[in-house]
Amino acid sequence: MGRGRMDDVAVGAVGDAAGAVVDPREGLRRLRGGLGRRGVALGAGLVLGFLVARARRRG
Repeated sequence: MGRGRMDDVAVGAVGDAAGAVVDPREGLRRLRGGLGRRGVALGAGLVLGFLVARARRRG
């Protein structure tokens, strides 16, 4: 996957998440429908990175 494509996926996921704040029912439906394996992997990577950084900061 090229860097440009990954940027597009990230921006789309952020936009869908923002839409979920405004209209939770429609936003979550779009977010769930738009996430494929790549989106799930991206989200898991972000969460894992956050948890690792948090653990290092506290440690």
